[in-house]
Amino acid sequence: MQIATIFTTANTALSQQLAAAVNNKTKPPGSLGMLESIARQIGLIQQTTRPAIHAPAILVFAADHGIVAENISAYPQSVTWQMVENFLAQGAAINVFARQAQCALHIVDAGVNHDFGPRDGLIDRKIAAGTRNFAVEPAMSNDECARAMAHGAELIATLDGNVVGFGEMGIGNTTAAAAIMHKITGIPVARCVGAGTGLSTQGILQKQSVIERAIAHHASISAPLDILANFGGFEIAMIAGAMLAAAERRMVLLIDGFIVTSALLVAARLQPALLDYCIFSHCSNEHGHQQMLEHLAAHPLLQLDLRLGEGTGCALALPLLQASVNFLCEMATFESAQVSDKSDD
Repeated sequence: MQIATIFTTANTALSQQLAAAVNNKTKPPGSLGMLESIARQIGLIQQTTRPAIHAPAILVFAADHGIVAENISAYPQSVTWQMVENFLAQGAAINVFARQAQCALHIVDAGVNHDFGPRDGLIDRKIAAGTRNFAVEPAMSNDECARAMAHGAELIATLDGNVVGFGEMGIGNTTAAAAIMHKITGIPVARCVGAGTGLSTQGILQKQSVIERAIAHHASISAPLDILANFGGFEIAMIAGAMLAAAERRMVLLIDGFIVTSALLVAARLQPALLDYCIFSHCSNEHGHQQMLEHLAAHPLLQLDLRLGEGTGCALALPLLQASVNFLCEMATFESAQVSDKSDD
């Protein structure tokens, strides 16, 4: 896959115009807090002082992981395909929250260890029936990783809107994400590893030990795409490819939790300007996510102690993006409302 070139959204003149437009609304300066910075950011992404949210969508990528052979999950691998069935039956949290936010939801089989057959509502982009066990061999080949990223990029081309959120499902994927986090950021493994779907303290220590052994086994790996191929999952690779393609189209990228942010760590290492397009929906309760966000100098919109994944944080944060562009485009100015601002005193 050819990596897209992402250009910064920085534009001094437009930035000044957006700041003036925000500050001229009938409110004290800065009183809408992060909604003001989000409005300015979306304006820079869309290159206008009148930004808009159009046809938002969330892509949920599902895949299995060979690393589950190392006893690193509280749930069996079969839960991955069972949750995909739940998504298709409209029964999961992301289904509820996406409907509430009036957001399109697309479910993608990136590499689930199950034969779904042709199914309405399921996008089949299966690379293989799960990755290999990265404790003993690379999770995927470079070709598989490139194909997964290309599939993610191709799916972005099918969307009509200008906002895309990313979600995932895959038993074992917090182990993959923690390994990627360590390799990209250099943060010690112990600070990257969390409970995932609900591991005990002993389970967390087992997970940490597995990752440390795998890191030692692949000690020479350092390039971002090699890290992704050796430790990642098909869903993580597809998300990384989709992120790069979405930013190339100047879409707003709504980032979910720990696993999605691990994909961003890779993608942003490839194209640092990608971060200009990212809005971070929440800080996950999964151990390590806050440190990921600090590494990226990111400011999440919500802190709800979520650790479900599925893109749920994206769906919950979407109304805040709508509020940000709405106040900028619809709220009265001091002049139009004939309200005195402090400079009139």
